[in-house]
Amino acid sequence: MSIDSTWLRCPNCFHDLEPVTERVLGCEFGHRFDLSKHHSVTLLPPRAPRTIGDDRQMLEARAELLESGAYAPIAEALVAAMQAWRAGDASGAGLSQLDSSRDDASTATRIADLGCGTGYYADALRHAAPGASILLADRSPAAVRMAMRAVSGSTGVVLDLWRPLPIRDDTADIALNVFAPRNPPEYARIVRPRGMLLVVVPTSVHFEELRRLGAALDIPEGKAESVSAQLSEVGFAKAGSTRVEYPLVADAETRELLVDMGPAAHHRTDGERSAASDALSVTVSVDVVTFVRSPAVQ
Repeated sequence: MSIDSTWLRCPNCFHDLEPVTERVLGCEFGHRFDLSKHHSVTLLPPRAPRTIGDDRQMLEARAELLESGAYAPIAEALVAAMQAWRAGDASGAGLSQLDSSRDDASTATRIADLGCGTGYYADALRHAAPGASILLADRSPAAVRMAMRAVSGSTGVVLDLWRPLPIRDDTADIALNVFAPRNPPEYARIVRPRGMLLVVVPTSVHFEELRRLGAALDIPEGKAESVSAQLSEVGFAKAGSTRVEYPLVADAETRELLVDMGPAAHHRTDGERSAASDALSVTVSVDVVTFVRSPAVQ
């Protein structure tokens, strides 16, 4: 069994999941979950909505764009934040080493990517933290499969980020949430005391040129501040923020990828394409925000 069950709990009764056979996980109350042929597991709660998350077209567009290096500065900012936390950088205003309950020499860093998409950002963190245990979580089965191919040795789980998560308490040293839905109370439950949550949110000028063409959705002002307020209510202290902003020279094909890989793809028909054919400078602007979970959170 390639899956690491130490991450997982039953979505029905919330008791720990353990291997039952080579292809089955189960809890002590008899709930059973089969591994897929790709060695991921689907752990959806009873009566979960019939959504599937990002479809293959969106994921393929995202993978093509990310492989071009267009978002490499965002990945680099995430790696820098993780490295500062792991080193206990005094300038990190609250970043901490693993607490005394963990044995650094023998315990791998545990990283949960919540809304993993293609696995691009989790893979960047994995390369910067050799030996890390990686959990890839997404509502889209296609995304989980794609991410597991990108991040070797990872554990993949299909879940609903809006519901109680089938992830054990205090099990993640680092949680990653990049352009994905947020479930603050659950994130506070699964991130261990003094663990880190990394959140990437777009600013109001992100893709502003595409919005003028009617090809991208509006982004409200102060999104990072709103996210910080939500997370502070459940015991996450903001420990730092990095603005990553740069022009991306995008031809018509690249602009199509930028639109097709995100939520704007759900709001247009196949016939709606950018009228501009020349290269256009598109602003990429996001905040990479670091939060540390208070040890007082229960």
